[in-house]
Amino acid sequence: MIERSHLKIIKALADNGTLTAAANALFLTQSALSHQIRYLEKKLEVSLWEKDGRQIRLTQAGELLLQVARQVLPVLEQTEKTVKAYGEGRQGILRLGVECHPCYQWLKGILADFLINMPDMDVDIVSKFQFSGLEGLLNHHIDLLVTPDVVKKQGVHYEPLFDYELVLLVANTHKLAGKTFINADALDDELLLTFPVPHERLDVFTQFLLPASVTPKTKAMESLDLMVQMVGLDRGLTVLPNWLAEELSQSLPVSTVRLGKKGLHKTLSAAMREQDVAINYMQAFVNLGKSS
Repeated sequence: MIERSHLKIIKALADNGTLTAAANALFLTQSALSHQIRYLEKKLEVSLWEKDGRQIRLTQAGELLLQVARQVLPVLEQTEKTVKAYGEGRQGILRLGVECHPCYQWLKGILADFLINMPDMDVDIVSKFQFSGLEGLLNHHIDLLVTPDVVKKQGVHYEPLFDYELVLLVANTHKLAGKTFINADALDDELLLTFPVPHERLDVFTQFLLPASVTPKTKAMESLDLMVQMVGLDRGLTVLPNWLAEELSQSLPVSTVRLGKKGLHKTLSAAMREQDVAINYMQAFVNLGKSS
């Protein structure tokens, strides 16, 4: 029988690349780790890894176990946390997935209210997924996904939270500041600061720039604060939801400009598994999101 410890070993081997590093990550000696791997290989009657120079490489069988490990281990971990919460007298843990980088600013504003209203609940926030947030939802890695993208999928319910508009944020000294709106070609020679997301997943590219065959220079940045600071110094432009951009323009030397004459409009939604929609703490989160 394949046990949880076996899956953790395979994942550690893949994540760390060497026996020594994997053993350190698992708080084992290298000899103890080697012994456990040999035991598992003997039981399964198949080789799971092989040496590739100083590194190790998983075999086909090892890769299969790794896929299982990446799917099963997070579920087991979250299940343990939830069961522990039950044992401590709490209702459980709401595991939130977030696919919208600026949404963390919005999320901070409602989490305090949620925890005050639901004192028997805890919250875990997941921002990185092995595949996608939707798959994380379907695989029970998360309970609710905050997303601006509605992808129809059997068994998934999308609850609209609020509408917003994506706008361009520029320094007050920039040549585009003060314009009512811009066309895509106005960004042709600009540096566009983006979050570290593939362009095909950014609405400003898929719905504004690429249809006009415009490909500005880009620079990916993890930190929203640093990104906004760069914009204020006129070292680039960025695109943010209007509710966040307008808030920033009240305290920083930046201005907002509409993207296109009609604007680039979006809706933030909460995606849930259909069987979970009626759960009281899910409804509590959704209601707070709608009233924010």
